Amino acid sequence: MKVPSPSYSLTLRLRYPDHPGLLGKITSLLGESGGYIGAVDIVEVRGNQIVRDFTVNTSDVAHGESIVAKLKAETAIEVLKVSDRTFLMHLGGKIEVHSRIPVKTRDDLSMAYTPGVARVCRAIYEDPDASFSLTIRRNTVAVVSDGSAVLGLGNIGPKAAMPVMEGKALLFKEFGGVDAFPICLDTQDVERIIETVKYLAPTFGGVNLEDISAPRCVEIEERLSRELEIPVFHDDQHGTAVVVVAALTNALKITGKSAANLKVTISGAGAAGMAIAKLLKLIGISNIICCDRVGAIYRGRTDGMNPVKEWLTTNTNPENVKGSLSESMRGADVFVGVSAAGLVSVADVKSMAKDAIVFALANPDPEIMPEDAGPHVKIMATGRSDYPNQINNVLCFPGLFRGLLDVRAKTVTDKMKLAAAQAIAGTIADNELLPDYIIPSVFNRKVAPLVAQAVAKAAVEEGVARKQQPTSSAGGES
Repeated sequence: MKVPSPSYSLTLRLRYPDHPGLLGKITSLLGESGGYIGAVDIVEVRGNQIVRDFTVNTSDVAHGESIVAKLKAETAIEVLKVSDRTFLMHLGGKIEVHSRIPVKTRDDLSMAYTPGVARVCRAIYEDPDASFSLTIRRNTVAVVSDGSAVLGLGNIGPKAAMPVMEGKALLFKEFGGVDAFPICLDTQDVERIIETVKYLAPTFGGVNLEDISAPRCVEIEERLSRELEIPVFHDDQHGTAVVVVAALTNALKITGKSAANLKVTISGAGAAGMAIAKLLKLIGISNIICCDRVGAIYRGRTDGMNPVKEWLTTNTNPENVKGSLSESMRGADVFVGVSAAGLVSVADVKSMAKDAIVFALANPDPEIMPEDAGPHVKIMATGRSDYPNQINNVLCFPGLFRGLLDVRAKTVTDKMKLAAAQAIAGTIADNELLPDYIIPSVFNRKVAPLVAQAVAKAAVEEGVARKQQPTSSAGGES
């Protein structure tokens, strides 16, 4: 059975006689059924009857249903209500708009709106860059998706993608103080997506592309980056790459291995795999083999190719290794998985070099589970929060966009991505590093400000910043 998770958390409202031992019987039933009890709260006591809410983590929908069925089978227990806590959290959406200024008097109204607002409009007309200080552009990012590659769910469309984009906006605000708005487009045509984002651009200080399938996402990002005056960042590609490099930077300190001598195998030859390969090359790793369902990507391969894989043929796999993922992993120092669950066996891990590093990042289930790989590797990381070393993009994108907005950057460069990676890695002092602690917690509040400072500094140094002095970390004007 899968490990119970808050993602499948239920609140069970039960009524039963307030007799000695019955509460213990209920908690025992829940525990024996594999549920994790989080809280027990009294709702009502009337006569000899008591109503309690039991918060229980389950492993999936079927597990929760089986627990409810067992409770209903007990004649002394009445199941009054079953609430899915995840769905309750999403009722009405997860974000809303608040006014920054009060409008309580005629004077307030005349300055915030007509007639005073006309002066501000005229100022922006005469100096378009003033829109970055006099409108929400100063602190607002568009989170844009077409719903074509949502989490592990695939092409579920724009309406079903909205909860993820809302969640992204929530994380932008919570960790970076950045206002973000979800925009899900009802088209998967590359030209129409590019055209639409360009039309929307005057409203925003940056664009975060999200959950757009490869290889389309690469062309969309590259063209928008060239054609817009604001930074465009595809988090599924570059956010993943930044955090992987940060984690690997610290992992190498523990293993004592050198980047120049590493052999790295990447499972997943899509946009994320390519972005990781690009950033790994920039830190001095040359021996990188990327694999897809067919096997290694190599020069001359014709089966199942696309523009992303064509780039990989000429920029990775210097020895032109051919064969399966298993064959490509033999002797590898590092494995990075951005593919699918269960693709890697214990035998594959055992075939790697001594003190191997495994980043199995497929979600929700990794390429190999930590309990299977752990005994055979030096360092193990996943994308999950219920294991050590969670490689999560939230360590990157809130701080990165905070830094971009603070200096009104025009674009995102490789130097800025590397600066973000170094800032994340540097959050943990060398003397604090452990095999189970190579990457900071997503709740470490030091991360986003440090990433923002590093990104802003790199933007200024590269000449892509409109402001030489960053604004405050909350997005206020300095």
